[in-house]
Amino acid sequence: MNTEAQHTERDRSSHPAESVENTDTEGAEGRSRFALSDRVVEWVPGGRITLTVLVCLLFLVGFSTFVAQPFEIPSSSMEPGLRIGDRVLVNKLAYRFGAEPQRGDIVVFDGTGYFGNADYVKRVVGVGGDHVVCCDKKGRLEVNGRSVDESTFLYPGDSPSEVPFDVEVPAGGLFLLGDHRSDSSDSRDHLGSPGGGMIPVGDVIGRADWIAWPSDDWTRLRRAGAYARVPAADGAHG
Repeated sequence: MNTEAQHTERDRSSHPAESVENTDTEGAEGRSRFALSDRVVEWVPGGRITLTVLVCLLFLVGFSTFVAQPFEIPSSSMEPGLRIGDRVLVNKLAYRFGAEPQRGDIVVFDGTGYFGNADYVKRVVGVGGDHVVCCDKKGRLEVNGRSVDESTFLYPGDSPSEVPFDVEVPAGGLFLLGDHRSDSSDSRDHLGSPGGGMIPVGDVIGRADWIAWPSDDWTRLRRAGAYARVPAADGAHG
């Protein structure tokens, strides 16, 4: 009986010892991590406040570079939908995973070498392979033989174009127009320039998805449905 009691006491005493030993180890690791964090804070001028600001800035830079970026509208070329001073939030992931701009999308693109050394915002009217003509007998834009009613977003009083054109959009290119046609320098004005007024899909920065500022005008920008019935380019002349 005494032997069994001794074994029992020995077994019981062994567990607390292990528990204390583990606690000490975890405590040492925790103290080490805290010490490292404290050293980083001490190294940064301004301490924790500066470190917090730096982390927030890095997050914002990464978000703006890879996910979404705000752009200010500099002209009236996209009125009435987008006005001077509006800030639009551009979705930079919209065309990153195999998707491509669609007719009716509002996109921001780098116009260097095509429109000018700046970023521009315009509406996609034609994509690779499209046959775009202005105008039909009723004065409407025509894409792949289908007339398009753009009255829901054109600037009041504007016609689809005062300048006639008949273009074939090359593969990988985009034909873009402003909604305020009478006050927009767009693909029509660069038909004789390098690229024939077309912008490569690769130069598109992203799709304008939201008006973020002024806050009272916060709204989502949706693809214009006017082009929904336009047939695919492959069947344009079939």
